[in-house]
Amino acid sequence: MPTALRHYLTITGNYWLFTLTDGAIRMLVVLHFYQLGYSPFAIAMLFLFYEFFGIVTNLVGGWLGARIGLNRTMQVGTGLQIAALLMLTVPDPWLTVAYVMLAQALSGIAKDLNKMSAKAGVKLVAREGNAQLFRWVAWITGSKNALKGAGFFLGAVLLAAIGFQGAMGLLAALLVVGFLMTLTLPGGFGAIKAKTGVRQMFAREPLINWLAAARLFLFGARDVWFVVALPVFLVSIGWDFHWVGAYLALWVIGYGVVQSAAPWLLGARRPKTGSGPGGPTDGSPDGPGARTAVIWSFALVLPLGALLLAIASGQTAGWIITLGLAFFGVVFALNSATHSYLVLRYSADEKTSENVGFYYAANAGGRLLGTVLSGASYQWLGIAGSLGFALAFVVIAGLLSLRLVALESSLGGEGD
Repeated sequence: MPTALRHYLTITGNYWLFTLTDGAIRMLVVLHFYQLGYSPFAIAMLFLFYEFFGIVTNLVGGWLGARIGLNRTMQVGTGLQIAALLMLTVPDPWLTVAYVMLAQALSGIAKDLNKMSAKAGVKLVAREGNAQLFRWVAWITGSKNALKGAGFFLGAVLLAAIGFQGAMGLLAALLVVGFLMTLTLPGGFGAIKAKTGVRQMFAREPLINWLAAARLFLFGARDVWFVVALPVFLVSIGWDFHWVGAYLALWVIGYGVVQSAAPWLLGARRPKTGSGPGGPTDGSPDGPGARTAVIWSFALVLPLGALLLAIASGQTAGWIITLGLAFFGVVFALNSATHSYLVLRYSADEKTSENVGFYYAANAGGRLLGTVLSGASYQWLGIAGSLGFALAFVVIAGLLSLRLVALESSLGGEGD
């Protein structure tokens, strides 16, 4: 097996196992603490440190990965997730808000160290042009999200079968396998010889900065209804935990499948020769550009607008909401796949880990904003309020993406 493919499969395998546990934790915490009588806003607050430390971790992690190697940052992330899982195996009386927030902080650090390492690692092992890069990053991202959906369902099933603490212990044991896989990566994988200063944590390339800004609002638009509002809404109208977990699992699995298929759904072509290898106007077979990001951002207005019109006319049945959000998921998946590819396409090899870290810090910022607003908007405005915030956010993401089109043109590329 070629070395590049072997490393890619190792990175993907660890990322899969990590993501399965991460999705399960999210569902276990939401449903268990709803059982204990926590309000939607209080449940959202349990994830506050998870999202906040994701921002910090991505900024520091990209810089750290360039210094010590992506294999080490992946190992640290996996180890911290095991520790966070074990922290949540204690009896219910110990599970205070502060204690769970601390465990979620560790999990947030772990998740974003692992994600940054995996995404930056793909850039370094994909050496056959941008078409291969698009396929590989779409596959690792899409399959990861499919497994995150499976994790939601697994969390709901484990909660019913063996309880909260037993589920956490089982997930920790599973992730030990992922940690052992990371030990096969070469030492110093992804480290650069020229040591960068701390200020390199913050991207300075305009393309990366504008893409990160669009990413913040794109993911805020998803999490503002997904994290707390939708599962609590479905339980409130009579769905049991198994059905809630199954729907969220199927939503994320479908989202992941569409992401994985994005290279074929969106197509690829050969743009004009431009700025050189690794840049946005490389003459190798290419994937989508900024115009694709703009089109699919504004396309998200359609399912959200239709849902808000349905709610305004009194149509609040669970099947209407879930069907509309399934259409949202298809469009969102193509958008997310485009973004995940563009951040690697816009990055030269020596800046990959710093750029990816900065970009996913914005991603974590969007999740933080969406998580807080998910509990607050649902508690005070209902499901319509959560969807209203989502609509505003996708419009902002589309407007920010327009700037990428101008920047691509100024660099001599055709975009799409």
